[in-house]
Amino acid sequence: MKVVLFGATGMIGQGVLRECLLAPDVTHLTTVGRAPTGQRHEKLAELVHDDFLDFAPIADRLAGQDACFFCLGVSAAGRSEAAYRQLTYEVTLAAARTLAERSPGLSFVYVSGQGTDSTGQGRTMWARVKGQTENALLELPALSAYLFRPGIIQPRHGATSRTRSYRLMYAVAAPLLPLARRLFPDQVTTTERVGRAMLAVARSGAPQRVLDTAAINALARPGG
Repeated sequence: MKVVLFGATGMIGQGVLRECLLAPDVTHLTTVGRAPTGQRHEKLAELVHDDFLDFAPIADRLAGQDACFFCLGVSAAGRSEAAYRQLTYEVTLAAARTLAERSPGLSFVYVSGQGTDSTGQGRTMWARVKGQTENALLELPALSAYLFRPGIIQPRHGATSRTRSYRLMYAVAAPLLPLARRLFPDQVTTTERVGRAMLAVARSGAPQRVLDTAAINALARPGG
């Protein structure tokens, strides 16, 4: 199975990268980012690309893929709706449309978020833009889009956020997250489980296109 991964240097992407490299059936993994991950592996190829609104220069390198795991994302804090929409909706659709052309039929797994507004019309800006992005992905006929909406994500195996405020938040919350996973199993997942669930979707699909934390955790289990 050939997989392309966007956002491999972010917290979720780091976890997904690890699971892809560990999976025996992933024969080739291509990461796309503005900076290299710093990792070396026989099945890893890294594409460093600056313009995330135009993937034409690397389109040929994205041909023949079986799955795309899109873990790229930014916080809406301090951003106008226009800026957030460009970094969320426009970047995601630029990648998806390129893949739809060069790798038709692939599974496109998009990390959205708990609370995303499926109507795309609500009052909360980030949820509205995420909902519009999800809907646009579902409308692309050449892709099988799956939308992950995790709640709380516990970083595992050294995965860390690139956002300082998030790193501080996780540092404070770290001792409580294992307990939260036991008390609220349908609200908390891990970077490891997200990666395993994405691979499960790439292999066999999923019962529904929108997957919350409980569905992600179920897919991540052996046999899930």
